[in-house]
Amino acid sequence: MKFNQVAKEKNQVVNYENVPAYKLSKEWDLYTTVVTSSLSDKFYESASARLDKLRQLIKLNDPQFVARLSIYAREQMNLRSIPLVLAVELAKVHKGDSSLRKLTTRIIQRADEITELLAYYQLANERKETKKLNRLSKQIQAGLQNAFNKFDEYQFAKYNRDTDIKFRDALFLVHPKAKNNEQQLIFNKIVENNLQTPYTWETELSALGQNKFESEEAKKTAFTRKWEELIDSGKLGYMALLRNLRNILQSEVSSNHIQHVCETLSDKEKVLRSKQLPFRFLAAYRELSQINSGYASKIMNALEDAVKVAAENIPGFDILTKVLIACDVSGSMQRPISPKSSVQNYDIGLMLGMLLKSRCENVVSGIFGDIWKIVNLPNTGILSNVDAFYKREGEAGYSTNGYLVVKDLMDRKIVMDKIMIFTDCQLWDRYGNTQLKNVWKKYKIIAPEAKLYLFDLAGYGQVSLDITSNDVHLIAGWSDKIFDILSAIDHGSDALKEIMKYELNE
Repeated sequence: MKFNQVAKEKNQVVNYENVPAYKLSKEWDLYTTVVTSSLSDKFYESASARLDKLRQLIKLNDPQFVARLSIYAREQMNLRSIPLVLAVELAKVHKGDSSLRKLTTRIIQRADEITELLAYYQLANERKETKKLNRLSKQIQAGLQNAFNKFDEYQFAKYNRDTDIKFRDALFLVHPKAKNNEQQLIFNKIVENNLQTPYTWETELSALGQNKFESEEAKKTAFTRKWEELIDSGKLGYMALLRNLRNILQSEVSSNHIQHVCETLSDKEKVLRSKQLPFRFLAAYRELSQINSGYASKIMNALEDAVKVAAENIPGFDILTKVLIACDVSGSMQRPISPKSSVQNYDIGLMLGMLLKSRCENVVSGIFGDIWKIVNLPNTGILSNVDAFYKREGEAGYSTNGYLVVKDLMDRKIVMDKIMIFTDCQLWDRYGNTQLKNVWKKYKIIAPEAKLYLFDLAGYGQVSLDITSNDVHLIAGWSDKIFDILSAIDHGSDALKEIMKYELNE
C-alpha cells in the first residue's frame, strides 16, 4: 500500500482562504480528520459535516488502514468517540470482515463504550423501527460479546446510568457468554438491575446532597469532610481530580489534604497512567488562576510538575539542533474544538508548542497572524508560558500569514534545522499573493538541510505545501504523542507508516 504519492496538478486546490493549496490523499485526509475531531459522547452531531466527511473517507480507504487508524486513535491519541465511529462505519461498508470483531473488542476500553458504540450504531443506521438496534452486525456483535468480559462489577456499576441504551439492553442484544461463574453473576446483576452502587465521587456527593442539614454551615462542613474522605480514599480518579480542583478549594479542605492533592497530581506513575490530553492540564490551570484561595498557587505548581512528567518522553533536540516553533494565532484558530468545550485550537497549538519548547536546548518561539512576532520565554514553566503567549496574541494580529515565519529567516539569512508550525493549515497572505511554498523553496537555497513540519490541528484536508517532497512533513493531533511521529520522521518513517504498524489483535 503506497501512501506517499507524488502530488500532481489534480491535487492542487484552494483552501478556505481561497489561495492555492494541496489536497491531501485519502489516507492523509482521513488521518488528519480523525485525530483532530471531537465528538459529543452522545453522538448528537451524527449529521454534521465532519461525520459526513468521515463516512465518505472510510468508504474510499482500505479497511485495514481504517482499522489500524482506529486503534491508533484510541491507544495513542487517547480518543474515545472517534474509534467507535470508525468501527461502526467500517461495519456498514465491509459487513463480513472478520477483523471487525478484533477491532471492536480492542477499542472498547471502558465499560460505557459498549453502550456508546450501540448508541452510535443506532444513529448511523437511521433505525426508526420499534426495535432500533435489531439486525446488529455479526462482527460488531462478536466484538461486543468479548468486550463484556473485560469489565468487573465495579466498572459496570460506575457507568450504569439512565441513558437511552443501558447495559441491560446491550446484554439482551449482544448475548455475551460469561468467561466464568463470577462473570455470569455480574451479568445476572445487570439483568436484575442489582449492581452494587460503586464508591465514586459522584455517588458519594449525590447521596450527601439528599440529606437535610440544620444550617448552611452544617452543610458546608459535611461537604468539606466528604471531599477530605474522597481524597483520602484514593478512589478519586486522576481526571476527576483535575475537574474538581475548584470544588476542592471552595470546600476548604485541610492543608494536609491539599498536600495530598498536589502529590497525586504530580506523581509520575499516576500522570502517565492517566493518559490525559495536554490541554486538560491547561484547562485546570486556568480555572485555578481565577480562584480566590491561598492554596491555588500551590496546586498550579503541582500541575506544572505534572506537565513536566508528561513532557519527559517527548524526544527533544540538543544544543546543536536549531529549532523554531511558530504558533498560529489567527481568528480561525480561536474557535472551540467542540460545542461543549472552551478549549480552542489556539490553546492546543500553544500547549503542544510549549511542550516541545521545554525539550529543546536551542529554540526560538513566537506567534504569527498579521505579523510574525518572536516571543522569548524561559523553558521552565510550560503552563505559565502558554498563558504568557495567550496574553500577547493580539500583538501579532489575526490573519494567517504563516509565510512570514520563513521569510524572516530568509531575509536575515538565519539557518534553522527544524521549523515547527502549529496551525489549522489555512494559511494565506493578506498583503498580496506570497505563498509559503514559494518562500520555502527560496529558503532551501540558503538552508538546504532544513526541515519544515506542519502540525495540523483542524483536519480540513488541505495543506500549503506538497508534503511528499522538499523536506516538508505533516503531523496531526492534539496529544503529546504526536511527537513520537516527529521522531519517526527523523528515522525515515511518517505518520501513515507508523499507523500501519499496529496489529489487529484483541
